Amino acid sequence: MTPAPVIDLNADVGERPGSAGVAADTAIIAAVSSANVACGFHAGDGETMRAVCEIAVAKHKNIGAHVSYLDREGFGRRDLEVEPALLREHVAQQIRALQIVAGAAGAAVGYVKPHGALYNRAAIDPVYAEVIASAIASVDSGLKLLGPPDSRLLAAAEAHGLEGFAEGFPDRAYRADGTLMPRSQPGAVLDRTAAIAQARRLAAEGRFRSLCIHSDTPGAAELAIAVRNKLIGEGFEIRPFA
Repeated sequence: MTPAPVIDLNADVGERPGSAGVAADTAIIAAVSSANVACGFHAGDGETMRAVCEIAVAKHKNIGAHVSYLDREGFGRRDLEVEPALLREHVAQQIRALQIVAGAAGAAVGYVKPHGALYNRAAIDPVYAEVIASAIASVDSGLKLLGPPDSRLLAAAEAHGLEGFAEGFPDRAYRADGTLMPRSQPGAVLDRTAAIAQARRLAAEGRFRSLCIHSDTPGAAELAIAVRNKLIGEGFEIRPFA
């Protein structure tokens, strides 16, 4: 019997403080297999990190560090010029912080995923990609890295002996060159019907090991459940990549 194709579903969590934010993340975490936890640089705080890690542990989900520029004002979505040495330290600092919190919750950090503008910059900028990969390797060479397919980021991961995995975005529109449409443009965030259809298409391509549902997409928890059910119905096994 041919084994079922495998795909991971990940979501960005820990970005909204307080009980309401944690409650929303609880529903999202239940629907995915990997939780990208904000580490305080673009959003989140120690209390929220601890809460979402405990939820992820209770629900047997994989935990990853969602690292960012130090940019809470811009939610990490502004491209910043940061000295490589400082950026390297910032990335390492965020990973170590989450390792401590996750460890206290009885889990380990399995991977790293850059957030927002840092993710987009490192996908095409070899310097930033190198900085991120070297920072990860300096903390734990066993950590995995999520990034766009055929990107500088995944190439840098390979160069540093890190295992890299390509991800796609069901809820975001793509441009003809394969990059994401900027959020400032109309139609950048897909509606539920389009997102479910795109999730199926991306999973079927075979290039992607993980698909991301943004927690700030309207109806994110319901969308994550719908995507999960669609993919299972299409014969996919939902399993963490790390």
